[in-house]
Amino acid sequence: MPNCNVLLVYPRFNAGSFWNYGATCELVGAKYPAPPLGLITVAAMLPESWNVRLVDRNTGTFSDEDLAWADMIMTGGMLPQQADCLAIIKRAQANNVPVAVGGPDATSSPEVYEAADFLVLGEAEGILSTFVEAWNEGARTGRFTAEKFKADVTSSPIPRFDLLKFEDYVQIGVQYSRGCPFTCEFCDIIELYGRVPRTKTNKQMLAELDRLHELGYRGHVDFVDDNLIGNKRAVKGFLPDLADWQKARNHPFEMSTEASLNLADDKALLTMMQKAGFFSVFIGIESPDPEVLIATRKKQNTRRDIAKSVHQIYDAGIFVLAGFIVGFDEENDRVAEEISALIEEAAIPVAMTGLLYALPNTQLTRRLAKEGRLHADFATDDPDTEHGDQCTAGLNFTTIRPREQILADFKSVIERVYGPEAYFGRVQKVAGMLNMSGANGSIFGAGFFHDIRMFGRLIFAMTFTETTYRLPFWKTLIKTAFTNFRAIKPVMMMLALYVHLGPFSRFVTAQIDKQIAEIEKGHWEQPAVVAAE
Repeated sequence: MPNCNVLLVYPRFNAGSFWNYGATCELVGAKYPAPPLGLITVAAMLPESWNVRLVDRNTGTFSDEDLAWADMIMTGGMLPQQADCLAIIKRAQANNVPVAVGGPDATSSPEVYEAADFLVLGEAEGILSTFVEAWNEGARTGRFTAEKFKADVTSSPIPRFDLLKFEDYVQIGVQYSRGCPFTCEFCDIIELYGRVPRTKTNKQMLAELDRLHELGYRGHVDFVDDNLIGNKRAVKGFLPDLADWQKARNHPFEMSTEASLNLADDKALLTMMQKAGFFSVFIGIESPDPEVLIATRKKQNTRRDIAKSVHQIYDAGIFVLAGFIVGFDEENDRVAEEISALIEEAAIPVAMTGLLYALPNTQLTRRLAKEGRLHADFATDDPDTEHGDQCTAGLNFTTIRPREQILADFKSVIERVYGPEAYFGRVQKVAGMLNMSGANGSIFGAGFFHDIRMFGRLIFAMTFTETTYRLPFWKTLIKTAFTNFRAIKPVMMMLALYVHLGPFSRFVTAQIDKQIAEIEKGHWEQPAVVAAE
């Protein structure tokens, strides 16, 4: 098989994002939260005779020497990476290096990436071999599209973790399943991966963790599944094996994931997750208003007391990060008060609150287009902005309520929940509710020395650098140490996140103030909308 030098280039995320945790990464000695799992999985699918290098633009530089070495560049990512991805294409082609683009944004909006030499759309397991065959036969342009929802994830290889510099990242990602059984109107996961979750085998998943362990990695592993419990039967069959694997190796990993709120309904499942080493879960709550949830097809969250459900997860020793959205058609003028009150009642320190964004290829986007309300540039990331996520860039459609009122309500939520007193108060509440009695292993596990270094940096920063937070930080730490010492590690993690979230919340409110001022001064113009079909 012909040799080929492939340069995998992961585009830079726009800087002003809730999820980049820049200050927290710096605090713990890392450069970015997580590496490009998709690209290193693609790397494992390429022929063994091909030479592969990885450049992550979030942690390193894309040099002229890299470009000169490459026979081909493979790149792609999500919407907030679009601007940099397009810049990568332009730079490569200026140097006569062909570019293959794939990933979720290219799959959802292929028209944005028409300048690329190759488009490889859909799940890689279903199409990459066809692309490689065409390349070997001499093709230097082309479009390759996988059949939707048909990729066999049990054929997915162990990602090329060896391409990573572990020290650059706070956590390393793995994936167990794809797809989600629910039908949320605003979500693109079911459009990309379907409603029937497909899972890897237990042996396959443990082999990935074995590889990480063999390479010397210890610490935080994030299961990037959009809903880990989408196939409850499968995950219940996997978690006991995962717990045994962890125990046999002195618990080298602590784990996080994303799941739907109905996780709280299954105490046995929660117990399994705790024994396997899961310490946190992200849950999309979106709104406390049943009318909003029903209208946006997230009915599963209306069947329970949301705050009580969160507390049930805390009772399994797992802390909750949650998502909330402002800007739904059905929300009322009390939205800021209702969301803020729920966040406080449920005691959710990390509450990612964003403006509604109509993603390409979703039920929401199709409805808004039909109603003549979808902005014509809805699928395009602005290359001149550094904001790049729903916290400061959203509402890419004509709203029902006055736009400035939605922005003001959004700002109000951010101000209420991310003030130091409110945030640290919620952390203290969580510390009192986390039931760590069922957790396996020691408090710090095999990553003890890494944890000690991280916590040492955190204590120094909160005591001598971020002096505004000194008193609530120490109050929270001391109270946890005396009342629930086994919860000290997750509490430290939540405190570390505030090093990013505190300043970021102030950045967000300043940006929103500017947007409101533009509207009030008449400087903001309603963008053109998608022409009705």
